[in-house]
Amino acid sequence: MSFPIRAVIFDWAGTMIDFGCMAPVEAMVGVFAEEGLALSAAEARRDMGKAKLDHLRALLAEPGVSTRWAAKMGGPASEADVERLYQRLVPAMTAAAARTSRLIPGAAEAAAELRALGVRIGSGTGYTREMMADILPAAAAQGYAPEIVVCAGETPSGRPAPLMTWKALIALDAWPARACIKVDDAPVGIEEGRAAGCWTVGLSASGNEVGLDAAAFYALAPDERRARLARAETSLKDAGADYVIEDVSQLLPVVHEIAARVGAA
Repeated sequence: MSFPIRAVIFDWAGTMIDFGCMAPVEAMVGVFAEEGLALSAAEARRDMGKAKLDHLRALLAEPGVSTRWAAKMGGPASEADVERLYQRLVPAMTAAAARTSRLIPGAAEAAAELRALGVRIGSGTGYTREMMADILPAAAAQGYAPEIVVCAGETPSGRPAPLMTWKALIALDAWPARACIKVDDAPVGIEEGRAAGCWTVGLSASGNEVGLDAAAFYALAPDERRARLARAETSLKDAGADYVIEDVSQLLPVVHEIAARVGAA
């Protein structure tokens, strides 16, 4: 009998590359600093996972940021301001993403094990195709090359809409959605997977919800690490995650558990 899981759709930053999802924060904080506006890492992370244009809109609508923007600029941010910031964010994101394109430990191995089971591998990202330009060859050189990459702007609506996941599933000829899995570190990506009809697996330690690079995360005192993981797990489960694990290296046992549930249905 064939393996019951047809496809796994992975996010990129915080899921397969860039432990802690550091690149978008670096770029976003830097672009706002150029405007003379201080932006905290927590503010930059609040809407992580969305397409970067949507992320900027959400950020500028956040009360604290919008108040500081109006005080600095003499009025509320306009769509022209969003577009201007975005034009500067794209090269900043591209550069930051290229610097943080190292695979999270276990990512290549998880993908290889899934392929050995006959599972198709797809991916979606809040990054544009331009932002992914250096990441894709770097990931491939490290052993990870999904069959399909769907980028921000390539569907009419971005996350939490299910369209990027659906586009990947269509390209892979993978159906039904209930036999497919979406893996993501951000609540909005989990919401996307749920809306697509897939099983969802959230990643707590490696992603945006904890928001630390690997060295900083593992340097935490054990009690603090557990507390941060608990908060991240709650956030991902509140978004609808069927399972939450720390990082992608722990994925295969969950895939086998989902496969057993799909096969028994």
